[in-house]
Amino acid sequence: MYQKTVLRNGIRVVTEKIPYVYSVSTGIWVGVGSRDEQESERGITHFIEHMLFKGTQRRTALDIAKELDAVGGFANAFTSKEHVCFHAKVLDTHLPLVVDVLTDIFLNSVFAPQEIEREQQVVLQEIRMIEDTPDEFVHVLFQEMFWKNNPLGLPIYGTAETVARTDRESILRYLDRTFHPEQIVVAAAGNLEHDRFVDLVAPSLETLNHRERRADRKKPSIHPAIQVIEKELEQVHLCLGLKGVAQTDENRFPCHILNVILGNSMSSRLFQEIREKRGLAYSVYSFLNSHADTGMLGVYAGIAPENIEETLKLIRQQLDLLATEPIPETELAAAKEYLRGSMYLNAESTDSRMNRLAKNEFLFDRFIPFEEVEEKIMAVDAGSIQEWFQSVYHPQRMGLLLLGPAGLKEAHLENILLEKE
Repeated sequence: MYQKTVLRNGIRVVTEKIPYVYSVSTGIWVGVGSRDEQESERGITHFIEHMLFKGTQRRTALDIAKELDAVGGFANAFTSKEHVCFHAKVLDTHLPLVVDVLTDIFLNSVFAPQEIEREQQVVLQEIRMIEDTPDEFVHVLFQEMFWKNNPLGLPIYGTAETVARTDRESILRYLDRTFHPEQIVVAAAGNLEHDRFVDLVAPSLETLNHRERRADRKKPSIHPAIQVIEKELEQVHLCLGLKGVAQTDENRFPCHILNVILGNSMSSRLFQEIREKRGLAYSVYSFLNSHADTGMLGVYAGIAPENIEETLKLIRQQLDLLATEPIPETELAAAKEYLRGSMYLNAESTDSRMNRLAKNEFLFDRFIPFEEVEEKIMAVDAGSIQEWFQSVYHPQRMGLLLLGPAGLKEAHLENILLEKE
């Protein structure tokens, strides 16, 4: 059962009671992320995510870890382009403790200078780790290119220079400017009573009264460039992308189904054509990056340098087929069932249910039943998928980035992508 309460300062509290489980997953969400940072603040949201577990006026970092470990609980946090979330999962009997810990770190973290200095080194190692992981780093580079001149395209973790400049004063200024109560959602899913949960969170969270509000976001334009970044690696990491859908776009249902068919499952067209039939790649898939106001549909492949041209031609061939030929009914039905099954299997996790509660509140300001989503998925036909894809698929509007020992020029890659002689 879903329930919602708005606290006196505008913080929204949403819960879903699941009486047959023994756990509760709780998260404090803020609707700000890396795309809301100013130039001098790059990476500060992610840095704050780290710092909130480093001690409060009442608890040391060790105290926080010990209290949750003592009840078999789990706490963590994450930062995205548009949100930061501090969350925990415990047995339902320990809900008062986890609420006390989460609200304490959220409201009362001290941001001690010595802890900031220590955590700067941790984040710098995280940045280096990502840059040393080419199948992950290629996505970072591609987004910078595709959403050029917009904060949405910049890496969540910032740069070594901006992380090194972060101090207590800049953190407090950023919190005051962005962590406005109306940007905060507290979500919980599991074996809990809504009114009791509100009684637990309200006394502390209602004291929050930041006066500033997050600045309006600038919607990015796409920059469909072709870029080769030569690097000594064993493989070439290929990332190709085109305009996708926003998270609230009604075309998200045709887009998600197309993504499953294109490359988001083992039976998908790209996986079968590139890996299974030809052995050109171990890892090949399509993906969706959807945000509040825009999105990207992309393809990734890790390949040998000599297989770049053939792989690109196969990707282009599969995209052409989706634009020109209706998806067969059996393939369409299988993709729908894949999405339906994934949705209901994820629903068995209280963490997943908590995440879903918060995201729907931010995007739609309401709870969306699973049955409503299922109905939307099942209503999609081959014609609507093809119609949507034809509206966004223009080869000259695709971006392409290669990371590794490619040995090819951008002009040559453009000829392949546009099927020029």
